[in-house]
Amino acid sequence: MEIKVLGPGCPKCQKTENLVKEVVAETGAAARVEKVTDMMEIAGYGVFGTPAVVVDGEVKSVGKIPSRNQIKGWLGVP
Repeated sequence: MEIKVLGPGCPKCQKTENLVKEVVAETGAAARVEKVTDMMEIAGYGVFGTPAVVVDGEVKSVGKIPSRNQIKGWLGVP
């Protein structure tokens, strides 16, 4: 599983990246977390608000910090 956190590095983007990494570590999910800061690459996902989270190429969240439960759901963990 590939998870991309899209954002230029603002505080909300950093918090989202850290939260996603924490949940992946807690659950032991087989996922790779990548931070994307390039605005052209971010726009390529059709995302114009950050932070955004993309899981296996599918945009899951835009413009807000997701909850722990949302992230677990994306990982397929109850």
